[in-house]
Amino acid sequence: MKNIITYSILSILLNITVVVNGTAAPSFHSSSLLTAPPSSTFVTKLSIRGGAILDSDDSEYDFDSDFSDDDDAFFDLNEEDFEISAEDDFNEDTSLSRFMEAFAKTPPFTKAYMTASFIATSVGYLTSKNDFPPLLQLNWKPTLTRLQLWRPITAFLNFGPLGLGYIMTCHFVWTYMATLERLNHAAPYDFWVMILFGCASMVAGYSCLGLSPRFLGHNLSTFLVYVWSRYHEGMEVNMFELFNTRAEMLPWFFLAQTFLLEGELPVLDLLGIVFGHIYHHYKTTHVLRTPTFLINWYNSDGVYSTAVREKYKKISSDFEMQ
Repeated sequence: MKNIITYSILSILLNITVVVNGTAAPSFHSSSLLTAPPSSTFVTKLSIRGGAILDSDDSEYDFDSDFSDDDDAFFDLNEEDFEISAEDDFNEDTSLSRFMEAFAKTPPFTKAYMTASFIATSVGYLTSKNDFPPLLQLNWKPTLTRLQLWRPITAFLNFGPLGLGYIMTCHFVWTYMATLERLNHAAPYDFWVMILFGCASMVAGYSCLGLSPRFLGHNLSTFLVYVWSRYHEGMEVNMFELFNTRAEMLPWFFLAQTFLLEGELPVLDLLGIVFGHIYHHYKTTHVLRTPTFLINWYNSDGVYSTAVREKYKKISSDFEMQ
């Protein structure tokens, strides 16, 4: 019962409904988040700092199939039906299988990134009293004097100590990073350049300003949601079913949320928005271009490039099937 109550509270607090073209969103069954494709003309569903997988905006949404007679039966308040539905929804095996199915469909870069973050955080939990492993944190002295060149990269695996906050941030990054990677499934090298630009900007910016780059993974999430919001300008987002706002206002809502929860000005998250805006400006004005050598490598017949290309072909085929 405790797990059921906790699951229900998190679902209510974390879910937001994205409404396209001003159409009110229905309340979906939890499994539909992992199976139903989104629509450019009807409704999709995201999670605040959560990780529902979003597919192509070009796919078609079948309204009739989602609201079948079985769905009507689900909302019947008959006590026996409710007990059966609750058992289905909160069964641990079912939830785990849904998660594994969703994670298996995650694009390759996002999957590798989230897996590496979880492994590094778990190692810190076991060896450093739930602190991120010191050997992976960004520290310029050992980076330059001892050539520990992995530190500026592994620092972005840090979403904070293992706990509810970590899970929420991990879920949030999973959502928006996976969405952006799917949107670039035909040219994933553009997505890689976007991530590289965001990471390099944060490392350089924080170092020049003398700011602590402790939770770079969390700050990267603000960069991602800003870029996502520019991809979906004009889309209406319903916040906790309390009010509607435009997608481009979503990063600022998260900024205000951080300020209210932490009681201090979220300077690092603000810089994530700034770097996201710079990236979007350079990308749309064609100042920032993907290097030719990266495009050539991706399209080459090498062993690694072919393996990577096959993974993205699976994502492309999913789009075509929809």
